[in-house]
Amino acid sequence: MEEVGNGSWGDKANVLLSMSSTAISDGSWHVPRNFRLLEELERGEKGIGDGTVSYGMDDADDIYMQSWTGTIIGPPNLSGIFVMGLKFICCTDMMTVHEGRIYQLKLFCGKDYPEKPPTVRFQTQINMTCVIQETGMVDPNLFPMLADWQREYTMEDILTQLKKEMMSPQNRKLAQPPEGNEEARVDQKGLVLKCCIL
Repeated sequence: MEEVGNGSWGDKANVLLSMSSTAISDGSWHVPRNFRLLEELERGEKGIGDGTVSYGMDDADDIYMQSWTGTIIGPPNLSGIFVMGLKFICCTDMMTVHEGRIYQLKLFCGKDYPEKPPTVRFQTQINMTCVIQETGMVDPNLFPMLADWQREYTMEDILTQLKKEMMSPQNRKLAQPPEGNEEARVDQKGLVLKCCIL
């Protein structure tokens, strides 16, 4: 191999790869954190799915790409009669208190994302079994996607799964704070935040 400076091309390539990729014990390589977040940013900016879930960076100057805002438009009530397996489900079985509500969330991707999940906090008050009411934090122990986090999961996956969780039998009929109700909430750093349901 041709020598360049004080090392071979292979040595320099290994240094560059170590700076841009993460080696795994089985010898495979993962996309680096910032490249992964750039992919997620691009997907979020293009618009995803049916438009009821969206996300983007809080600060375009944040070179670490840590702080993100997500939005979920509450799932609609389903009308009609549906067949699931051999069971008929009447429309009243699929009513939800979340229809049309707009929920704002904060996602924080630490330095070890996507190896570890982001922290997820509802800014908008919501009553769900996986959300700590005082802080709005999604409790990883009560939300399987965070508890069983896999590197392939994305912020879009989290928001989509939270929207599905709103339709679960234990969440779809829980009484919700009145819309437009503003209340102070303490964040992770002890700062008081004003929250409002739109």
